[in-house]
Amino acid sequence: MGMILGVIPARGGSKGIPRKNIRLLCNKPLIVWTIESAKKAKLLDRFVVSTEDEEIAEIAQRYGAEVVYRPEELATDEATTLSVLQDILQKIHADVVVLLQPTSPIRREGLIDYCIQKFIETGADSLATGFICKYVEYGKCCLRRQDIEGFFYDDGNVYVIKADLIRKGDRFGQRIEKVFTSREENVEIDDEFDFWLAEQILKNRFQKKQ
Repeated sequence: MGMILGVIPARGGSKGIPRKNIRLLCNKPLIVWTIESAKKAKLLDRFVVSTEDEEIAEIAQRYGAEVVYRPEELATDEATTLSVLQDILQKIHADVVVLLQPTSPIRREGLIDYCIQKFIETGADSLATGFICKYVEYGKCCLRRQDIEGFFYDDGNVYVIKADLIRKGDRFGQRIEKVFTSREENVEIDDEFDFWLAEQILKNRFQKKQ
């Protein structure tokens, strides 16, 4: 399979929650939850944090992550994740990229390795974690919720992608695999409520372990 590279993208700017990536979540900077998950993954050959922000870089390094600085133009609201991954691949050779977003801090033990293993075994071009979304616009559907087929919605937790596709400007490819995750793992932090919800889930996990 070649080199499997984990990438944690973490820019300094955030309008919804200022300094979101390093705000404390249950006494740890948000990004650290993802760094710790990456460190435990046995199938990652290497992982890096992509940032333009000195404070994020310092925290990431303190918790054992390698930092690759990105140019300022790739740290704006308009910059795409694809462009960030392409920037990384210009600096580090990889055959497979595992994208781990710090805004999805809740991952079960072994999830990253499970996703990589499934990606390899199925010969997929890309793989994503997520759930079946059954949201429909009000007034457009009269079916009972259980009768709505829905669609797979990626939750931002783990993505595994062939590096050659990324170089060509494609995140998906033809063969897409899916890994279904729990509602807890589906939490993606975009606003204050999401942050509060993630805290309650993590506190509950701590209590169960005691």
